[in-house]
Amino acid sequence: MNRGLLSILLLLVSNSFMTLAWYGHLKFNTDNKWSKLGLFGIILVSWGIALFEYCFQVPANRIGYREFGGPFTLMQLKVIQEVITLTVFVAFSLIFFRQESIRMNHFIAFAFLVLAVFFIFKD
Repeated sequence: MNRGLLSILLLLVSNSFMTLAWYGHLKFNTDNKWSKLGLFGIILVSWGIALFEYCFQVPANRIGYREFGGPFTLMQLKVIQEVITLTVFVAFSLIFFRQESIRMNHFIAFAFLVLAVFFIFKD
């Protein structure tokens, strides 16, 4: 498999875990079992989920980084990661937080991020 594509796929999985770790606990208050953990318990659960994020993030960056034989510069990797993060977050929020809505200003902001990807790859 192409190193660039593999890097992007690993970043996608990585960001899925990180989004769950960062925002998934906001739904815990709907389940009494989770609400009894308290803040420190929720931090530990999120930290455990984030461990899996690192198991995919670190290889994604090493595989994709030009210095290790990948196709991307450091800046390109970071911008790709940010776009993936927002894409995963939008999907997550639409699925798990249905009371949140996506508005036109969100689409405009996302379009600017896509433009950032375009410009970061432009010589």
